[in-house]
Amino acid sequence: MIAKLFIGFFSILIEVALALAPLILFFILFQVFFLKLPREKFINILKGALLAFFGLAFFLQGVNMAFFPVGEIIGFTIASLRDNWLLVPIGFLMGFTVTFAEPTVRILNLEVEKVTSGSIPQKVMLYTLSIGVAISTALSMLRVLTGWPLYYFLIPGYLLALVLFRYSSPAFIAIAFDAGAVSTGPMTVTFILAIALGAASVLEGRNPLIDGFGMVSLVFMAPILTVLVLGMLFNRQKKKEEA
Repeated sequence: MIAKLFIGFFSILIEVALALAPLILFFILFQVFFLKLPREKFINILKGALLAFFGLAFFLQGVNMAFFPVGEIIGFTIASLRDNWLLVPIGFLMGFTVTFAEPTVRILNLEVEKVTSGSIPQKVMLYTLSIGVAISTALSMLRVLTGWPLYYFLIPGYLLALVLFRYSSPAFIAIAFDAGAVSTGPMTVTFILAIALGAASVLEGRNPLIDGFGMVSLVFMAPILTVLVLGMLFNRQKKKEEA
């Protein structure tokens, strides 16, 4: 039973090693010629890289063994129901939950709170990004059900973002685009994308290659909008305090 869980694990170890090797090599070169960190700190960084190596390997193995199959089964099962519109609220709930547990989102929230000296709390950013991804996931499921083209969502969304630029500060604009990037992290993409592909594979007239993909672009866009709205609210509050 345990052996089945590690089928293909060796190939994943090789892939992760090839991905991390250039980073570690560059770090060692900088350490030798420029950084010259104390030996203890250098060894601790190498230990952290080793933990990251095994963490990525085990995570990718879990994705292949569980996340993709479970996501496809959920999408396939719900889309097969008579009330397949349930994909939309379930997609909203899944998007919120998965983003709430997304490690890259947690890191961004921590750094934002640190850089802004606590003026933008972690919890506020976490709920903002989770709601954004939840909305985008629900829209993705609606798109799979209806077959509407992707640009029906992307063009109005990015036009709205351009309008919100005017009412948000440069700091929030920068945070917004980083938020869109981190929200398309490994947990969100692997699980939610699998649900969309599973649903598109069972719905009549849908092509998983056309209707299942494109979800990541929506997931990238929605947190940008929610963070810009948050920036607009912060600016309004700041003006009230100044007045």
